Amino acid sequence: MTSPTNSATDTYDLGGTLTIPRLGFGAMQLPGRWHKPPIPRETSVAVARRAVELGARHIDTAAFYFSPAARANDILREALHPYPADVTIATKVGPLRDDTGRMYAEAAPGQLRGEVERNLRDLAVDVLDLVYLRVGRLAGDAADPIGERFAVLAGLRDEGLIRHLGVSNVTHAQLDEARAIAPVAAVQNRFGVLDQQDGELADACADLGIAYMPFFALGGGHAPLSGENLDAVAARHGATPFQVAIAWGLARSPSIVQIPGTGSLAHLEENMAAGRLVLNEEDMALLTVT
Repeated sequence: MTSPTNSATDTYDLGGTLTIPRLGFGAMQLPGRWHKPPIPRETSVAVARRAVELGARHIDTAAFYFSPAARANDILREALHPYPADVTIATKVGPLRDDTGRMYAEAAPGQLRGEVERNLRDLAVDVLDLVYLRVGRLAGDAADPIGERFAVLAGLRDEGLIRHLGVSNVTHAQLDEARAIAPVAAVQNRFGVLDQQDGELADACADLGIAYMPFFALGGGHAPLSGENLDAVAARHGATPFQVAIAWGLARSPSIVQIPGTGSLAHLEENMAAGRLVLNEEDMALLTVT
């Protein structure tokens, strides 16, 4: 591993009011995965607590992160409530899931208040730091307008139930549509060292002062995180491909806040150590698609 860099302690001013480290934690895997052995509750709780101990001060979750055995918001509440004053929690609303885990629809405008209130109850907070409108189920629809739904969340922000608003799984046009209604503090789209198609929007967010928080930056567990150049850079630094993927995002743009998730204590330690990994210009040239 190379010498420490300031990326581990580098921060981002979310919406101009909430200062967060650029290496946070995603809670999606805490409940375990469908059709796989459940993660013991004590392990999930320990992972959430350890993430904060290791410096994660921004936690990304959603009420629709659940498995047959557990719900992410319940685990976070058990592990961390009352939440440390410097910890921010982001959640997402939009997709509706049934008890089998199937995302069967998107919440209509009239359903979004109920979804926000459910997150408030489950997390046991009076106000949510950041709420994303998650567009689409497993994939967004570039032709789908989001203004009516985003306006509902803007109204809930005006009521004091939400501090900052975000959009997830969106196109540049949908981001512009949302920004015409209310300030957007963060975008959460799929982006990573092996999936760089959203690079133009990530750069636009940096220019606009909007945080860009990639999901599936480590592949999401759906495909091996491996490639000739990625493996070569990892070997050069005595690091893992996961650590290089995290460090690449931090170096790729000053607006990127990484939120890798895991249900494993060992993988958590590995992920958080990636904040000390320094990638040089040669590494970035090998890894970045232009």
